[in-house]
Amino acid sequence: MTDLAGRSIEIILNAQAPTGAYPACLEFPTYRYSWFRDGSFIAHAMDLVGNHESARRFHQWAAAAVNKRADLVERAVARTRRGQTLKQNDVLHTRYGLDGELSDDHDWPNFQLDGFGTWLWALGDHSLRTNSTLDGPTKEASDLTACYLSGLWRLPCYDCWEEFPESVHPYTLAAIGAGLSSHQEITSADHEEDLQALQAFLDAESLHDGAFVKSIGRRDVDASLVGLATPYALVEADHPRMEMTLGRIERELMNGGGVHRYQEDTYYGGGEWVLLTAWLAWHHRRLGRSERAAELLGWVEQQTDNKSQLPEQVPASLNDPSYYPVWVERWGPVATPLLWSHAMYLIARFA
Repeated sequence: MTDLAGRSIEIILNAQAPTGAYPACLEFPTYRYSWFRDGSFIAHAMDLVGNHESARRFHQWAAAAVNKRADLVERAVARTRRGQTLKQNDVLHTRYGLDGELSDDHDWPNFQLDGFGTWLWALGDHSLRTNSTLDGPTKEASDLTACYLSGLWRLPCYDCWEEFPESVHPYTLAAIGAGLSSHQEITSADHEEDLQALQAFLDAESLHDGAFVKSIGRRDVDASLVGLATPYALVEADHPRMEMTLGRIERELMNGGGVHRYQEDTYYGGGEWVLLTAWLAWHHRRLGRSERAAELLGWVEQQTDNKSQLPEQVPASLNDPSYYPVWVERWGPVATPLLWSHAMYLIARFA
């Protein structure tokens, strides 16, 4: 195990709250919450390195957060079936305090579906990997979450970067598809109708010139599109469409050693994201391209600070440098250590 791998495990375990929640970054005030998206990948990383108890505790925290809001799930699905617009208090929030309670920031872009799909995917993998069945509360929460996703997946929502709420995003669809498929595998649920409809929609609406696009109706790519294949498997990793998408990501979103989110990104100037570079390495490893994966992980390893901590992004190659000081003044320096960055590094090494 490399020094950074061991340090990554240490950072994640030290940050995990007694409740089981994984904070995104304790040193960054805006990120002192637990996101379903980040936390699910962090739990998966813990499963990969054999720390199943840490992953189990997160899944139990997530289940409790969902079960506490069962009436909200039922209301959201009912309103959607009636064709009514969902309001802020009709949706599951994307992040919660480490105690599972809502944050005081009610203006946060909370209607995000990908994190709940990712949670079902990670929960299913945890169950299969540990040869365990879901306990009663966790099974109840997984059923509620699957119902929520089944009822709402067609709706526009914020993407995985918490932007563009007016659009439908292929990455989000892939996360939902993987979650429903995983839930079906470990329970008696039948999601085939939704899975077939989702796949048909993705195939018909999300392509431009043979490559997947950031959002339906756009023509640009987003680095998160790697997720369609790795890990969500709605597209084969070596499928021509995925290869075309990968080619565009590497040509258009890499002007240094790391990966940018998308070309128009201006968050902290739009730097290179550590977790996305590790994600790309994970995908290349699955394809048997070990040299390319090692090159990308080498770049990740070079981004640590003097405490062997990985940041969210690196401001060495910015899309728009004028935005960097704007965000530093607003929220402070780039979030470090970002637990999701450390988790993706572990996943890329050990998956």
